[in-house]
Amino acid sequence: MTIEIRQLGRVDYTPTYAAMQAFTAARTADTPDELWICEHPPVFTQGLAGLAGHVLVPGDIPVVATNRGGQVTYHGPGQVVAYPLIDLKRAGYFVKEYVYRVEEAVIKTLAHFGVTGHRVAGAPGIYVRLDDPTAHALLPQRPQKSALGTAPDFTGLGKIAALGIKVSRNCTYHGVALNVAMDLEPYSRINPCGYAGLQTVDLSTIGVSVDWADAATVLSQKLATYLVP
Repeated sequence: MTIEIRQLGRVDYTPTYAAMQAFTAARTADTPDELWICEHPPVFTQGLAGLAGHVLVPGDIPVVATNRGGQVTYHGPGQVVAYPLIDLKRAGYFVKEYVYRVEEAVIKTLAHFGVTGHRVAGAPGIYVRLDDPTAHALLPQRPQKSALGTAPDFTGLGKIAALGIKVSRNCTYHGVALNVAMDLEPYSRINPCGYAGLQTVDLSTIGVSVDWADAATVLSQKLATYLVP
C-alpha cells in the first residue's frame, strides 16, 4: 500500500472540500490512496453536530458548514492542513485506529522539531505543555482506562493540532491541521473545538521557528508512514 502525496499549496476551503467529496464518491476498490497537503485562507469550519453558539464573533471570516465530525475550528495561513483519503477496508484497520495513527504522525512531526505532543482523554487532537513544550513527562489527563467518561482536562495545555474526519463507504476524508506560524487571533472568536477558553498555540508561539514548507514535508512523510498498515 502506498499513498500519493499531492501538494496543493494555498487553496480555498470550499472547492477543496467539494473535491474531497467527489474523489471519495468516485473512487473504486482499485483507486490509490492520496494525501492532500495544503493551507487555506481564513475560514471557520463547523462540524456536522456543531453548535452555533460556539461561533462567537466571526466578523469578516466566513463560516462553512461541513459533514466532518467535531465542532468549530479555524483554518488560516501558516497552518499545515493534511487530508488523507484512505480506503480503510483495504488498509485493514478501523476508524479508532485511523485516528490514533493520524495523531501519532503529528506527535512524531512535533518530535522532529523538538516538541512533545500529547493526547488528552476525551478530546481528539494534539496538545503541548505551555510551561515546557519539550517536557516528556506523561500527562495525568492522558487517555487511560481510568479516565473513561470524564470531561477533558486542558489545564496547562495548548492545542496545536485539530482533527476532524469523515468516513464514507469505508473511505476517509477531511483530516488534521497543524499550527505552524499563524495569526492566532481568530481562535478568540470561537470556542475552539467546542471548548470555551481552550488555548490554541502554534510552533512559533512556543519558540519553534519552522518554515511552513518544512513542516508540511515532515508531516506528509510521517502520515504516509503511519497510515500504511
